[in-house]
Amino acid sequence: MCGRYSQVYTVTQVEQQLQIPLVGSAEIIPNYNLAPTQEAIVILNESPRQLQAIRWGLVPYWSKDIQQGARLINARSESIVTKPSFRIPIRQRRCLVIADSFYEWRRSGQQKLPYRILRSNDELLVMAGIWDIAKINNEAYRTFSIITTAPNKEMEGIHNRMPVLLLGQDEQQAWLRDQALEDTLALLKTPPNDVLKHYRVSQRVNSVRSNGSELHQLVNDDPLTLF
Repeated sequence: MCGRYSQVYTVTQVEQQLQIPLVGSAEIIPNYNLAPTQEAIVILNESPRQLQAIRWGLVPYWSKDIQQGARLINARSESIVTKPSFRIPIRQRRCLVIADSFYEWRRSGQQKLPYRILRSNDELLVMAGIWDIAKINNEAYRTFSIITTAPNKEMEGIHNRMPVLLLGQDEQQAWLRDQALEDTLALLKTPPNDVLKHYRVSQRVNSVRSNGSELHQLVNDDPLTLF
């Protein structure tokens, strides 16, 4: 799964990597420890040239409980077409979820050790997401989930799931495009090997109250460290 990530980048970085001009975008507030139910930066298919801040944790359009989103932070690619909460969004409401890195925990005996995972070339991560809009107490809530898949080589020693990554402009633009369902599903694949690197970080990341650049610092005593 993907249950925590880092949002530390600028609008200019996004424009340069995605090669699109962005207009009227939300302010990007650096967040080193972005957690479910918090607002995060995404690009929705309905506004493909705008960064928007919406809530992490999908609340289906028919739901009347905003707290339901805390249970739907991820969507498994294998069941996304049939699961009631996801089957309309995968067809109609897709988004790019942008991060500089994400965190995952590896079990070691009785411990769970946190790792920071990022692109091997230091580009931003663009994760495949779906979104929805629910009206609750006369207020509209836009929310999203990150789609997960089986791990690649770099991730399989840490966890048995990872986010679907959209690695190039063609994939990113296709994800936002109106297209046949089979073309959309073809993008939901395990990323190639060697596109990621990772290193162990402090267990301070376990607490959502921790939020600073120290969470990106390397912890040296780990054999899985790749750099």
